[in-house]
Parts: sequence; C-alpha cells; structure tokens
Amino acid sequence: MARQKPWEVDDELWAVIEPLLPKGERRTRHPGRKRHPDRLVFQGILFVLHTGIAWEHLPQELGFGSGMTCWRRLAEWTEADVWRRLHEALLAKLRSADALDFSRAAVDGPHPGVKRGPKTGRSPVDRGRTGSKHHLITDATGIPLAVTLTGGNRNDVTQLIPLLQAVPPVRGKRGRPRRRPDVVLGNRGYDHDKYRRLVRALGVKPLIARRGTEHGSGPGTQRWVVERAFAHLHWFRRLRIRWEIRDDIHEAFLTLACAVICWRRLVAVQRRHS
Repeated sequence: MARQKPWEVDDELWAVIEPLLPKGERRTRHPGRKRHPDRLVFQGILFVLHTGIAWEHLPQELGFGSGMTCWRRLAEWTEADVWRRLHEALLAKLRSADALDFSRAAVDGPHPGVKRGPKTGRSPVDRGRTGSKHHLITDATGIPLAVTLTGGNRNDVTQLIPLLQAVPPVRGKRGRPRRRPDVVLGNRGYDHDKYRRLVRALGVKPLIARRGTEHGSGPGTQRWVVERAFAHLHWFRRLRIRWEIRDDIHEAFLTLACAVICWRRLVAVQRRHS
C-alpha cells in the first residue's frame, strides 16, 4: 500500500473539517464556473503549508485548483475563523482520549526567518534584522495549545500572559471545559517577578528559571517538549520564512499547522489503543 502523502486528507479528518467550513453559495442568475471542491482546495492549502511552494507554482496536475483559488479559499476560511475552531475540536478529541495533560504547560518564543508585513520588528538578538516571532504554549506532552505572532522586537516575557489567555476552553469531558494548566514552565527569558504575579493571578503556578542558574536543571528538564513542538511546527516549510505580507494569513498557517500536529497525535493514540 502506497504511503499517504502528508497533504492528503482522509475521510476521518475531513469529517471533522467539513462541518466547520462556510457554505459557498453559487449564483443562480450568473453562475459562472463551478466552485472547486473544498476538499481538494484544502489539500492544496496543506500542500503549500508543507512544501513552502509559492502559490503561483502550485502544480495544476495535482487537481487542487489554481494557487489563486487556494489562496482565496484560505482567506475566506480565515475570515470565518475555521482554523481556530478546527484546532479546538481536535484538542477536545485529544482530551476525550485522555491524551491531553494540563498538569503543566511549557512556553517558548524563538525567532524564525521572516520577510515583511505587519507584526514585524527589529530583533535585538538577531543583529537588528526585521522579523516576527512565533510564541507557543504546549501541554505537558508537547501538544500545541496556542500559538501567537508578534514582531521580532517583542520580548518573550511580554507574551507570557497573552499565551496563557490564548489557550481555548477545551471540552471533551463532562463538566466545565479545561483552559488553564496547573503549572507553566519557562526559560530565563521569562524571568520577571511582575509576570510571575500576573501568572498567579490567573490561577497558574509559574515555574520559571532564574537568570544565573545552572543549565540542565529545574524547568529545563521538563520544558524540552515545547522545543520539540517548535521543531514539528517549523517542519512545515511555509512557516520557516514568512512570505505572507498579511499577518492574518501567516497566523492561519500557524494555527492550521498546530491542528495538523494535534491530528497526528490523535491518530497515534487511537492506533495504540486499537
């Protein structure tokens, strides 16, 4: 059996995605060309996310439609908030499968290679290059809970509270949705007593390395999961360099990539239990 390509969408995943998509209304008076199937267009978006190829170079023989069709559908679905809702739906499935661990969370914010557009700034740690930062929070096992985009000039610690607040209410079990981890782990870049107080005010215990402490001890022995998650996130070539001028389109790719990582983890859990 041929191995499934990473941008191919199976029936199980499509059953999660399809109800979230807005219904495209076809004009009756001047219908024009028939709308390209959503499933194929979605695979075209995934193809660009995985390969990093330019929209205009999307191979027509794949049947995903033109690059412009895929871009327009991406923008349409971004406006409809599809990617956030997809990520939340998959997090709920992971929690239902007891695969989500809120006992602790880990945060990090490395500096990817970036081109231009809103939410960029000169990085103080990258020779003043203009760019953006991806900020990520994961559960105790490295499952991405939320991701944000800022200018490269923003200090990581300023995004600690926004990251915690960006974690969605995760359903999947009876009772109230789970939103806050018990503990949040951070490296020395998050060492600031003001933000420790703000974290505690959210009902979360901060476990953040102090400047001057020895490497390889304390939170560092547990927060490697967020570094691994970043490696998985930047395995998607479209995220390594920000080509999109529009920040909402780049954020759409970020959230979609998190959803894909969640789906892969869910499939792995289901295979172990089968």
